[in-house]
This record gives sequence, structure tokens and C-alpha cells, in this order.
Amino acid sequence: MIARLSGSLYSKEPNRLIVDVNGVGYEVLIPLSTFYEIGEVHSPVQLLIHTHVREDTLVLYGFKTPKEKQMFEQLTSISGIGPKLGIGILSGMSVDELVPAIRSSNLARLTAIPGVGRKTAERLIVELRDKVSKIETLSAGSEGPPLAKSAQEEDVISALLNLGYSKPQAEKALQQSLAAARDGQPFETLLKTSLQQLAR
Repeated sequence: MIARLSGSLYSKEPNRLIVDVNGVGYEVLIPLSTFYEIGEVHSPVQLLIHTHVREDTLVLYGFKTPKEKQMFEQLTSISGIGPKLGIGILSGMSVDELVPAIRSSNLARLTAIPGVGRKTAERLIVELRDKVSKIETLSAGSEGPPLAKSAQEEDVISALLNLGYSKPQAEKALQQSLAAARDGQPFETLLKTSLQQLAR
């Protein structure tokens, strides 16, 4: 799974980018919140990536911050909300606005987002009211530098998230593994030791 892209911005549209990484162009779909934070064409760009795999397609969704990516993954975990609507929700409202709207059951605010009807808004509130507290913690400033980790460390975190662990759990386990490991550990070893930390 691709967890991060770092390269040069080849082209830029409100809902998609092409990122040139060593001569290979990756198409990445993005919310407007990320679009506003991205530099101009040919400038350096770094994105956190959610890789969406279906039977016949592989689509990359890109985010500037960890809280955007985590909210997208929370949204698309809800039945009836696919990646396209997830991007639409993040384009219609920032994470810092979305979290309090869900926690306060603000149906009027949520249904103002294009594509979100009353039933979808109610489902967001029921399924995410308790979960968004973790994202709220990130929004409060504990996310740290979003792209300071190596690509391998991001891959380990992505694998742990895919196994059902939360991002804080995954990051804590990885940091414990790195503290106990020698430099240059392969991906498989870091993933195994991180799982061992989580099992304790």
C-alpha cells in the first residue's frame, strides 16, 4: 500500500493532482482543504495517501494533514459513504468544523454539505460521535510534524491501521519498536515488533 508521496507537483486541479515522483506521475484525488494548502505547479509536494483498492481499480486519495486522512478513513468506514462522498464531505467542511458538528448533532450544518442528506447526516452522528474525539485530539495540536516519518514507518502505520488499530495505538507501538530496534530494520521486522507491542 502507498502511504505517502513526495515529489514535484506536475498538475493541479481543485479535486485532483498529478505528483511526479522520479519521473512517474501519480494521479491523486484530494479534498478542497488539501487543494488550498498545496503550492503551485512544479513546486515540491508531500501528501499522506489512502490507497483504495477495488476489483478493477486502484485509486489514491491524498491529504495534507494526518487529521484529514483519519477523518476520511472514519467517514468511508460508514456503510453508504464511499470515497467520492468522503472527499465531498471534506471539501464542504474542514475537519475542525466537522468534528464539533458531529459531536453536537448539528443536522442543519451537516446537511448543508453537498451530497449529504438527513439520513446520511444522522448516520454520521450515530457512528462517529464517539470516534471523532481522537481526531479532535489531533486538531488540538498533538499531531506533530505530519511527514517527519520515513516512508517505511508510514507503511508500518498504514498496515496497523488496516489491521484495525487506531492511529495513536499504531504510532505508539511503532515508536516503542524503533526505540528497541537497531537502525535499518526491514519493514517486516518493524511490523512484527509493533504487533508484539500492541499484544502486551
